[in-house]
Amino acid sequence: MILRAAVVFCALGTAGLAQTCREDAVFLKGDWGQARFSVEIADDAAERAQGLMHRAFMPSSSGMLFVYERPQALSFWMRNTLIPLDLLFLDASGTVKSIHHSAQPLDDTPIPGGRDLTHVLEINGGLAKAMGIVPGTVMRHPTFSGLEAVWPC
Repeated sequence: MILRAAVVFCALGTAGLAQTCREDAVFLKGDWGQARFSVEIADDAAERAQGLMHRAFMPSSSGMLFVYERPQALSFWMRNTLIPLDLLFLDASGTVKSIHHSAQPLDDTPIPGGRDLTHVLEINGGLAKAMGIVPGTVMRHPTFSGLEAVWPC
């Protein structure tokens, strides 16, 4: 029931919020609706290596955005990660290309996201399905401000 309430807040709560681009927030939109997540940014090797390891809890409207300088094949794992996560893999346009649902905590098995990716958004496991987030969803964030951005700041 708590997850359902959080999903309603995320999906419906953004309607009245100004969608001002900020480093600490991402906006997602698609045929399913819109959502806003408060995010921490992991944009260097040390931050990306640490990720969400050793955390026992993450609020449902939060996440971590991994940012890479150039398009590349990306693969993640759940080493030392204590909570299940959904991993949304995005290209330089800000388009979700693939989603790995409910990655298992503490699992070292590689989770490939695909090629030509620049971002990965990690949110609580099960939230993407509950909200209806699918490949093709687009993201708005200051790191998607180039000409290729589908939903630029």
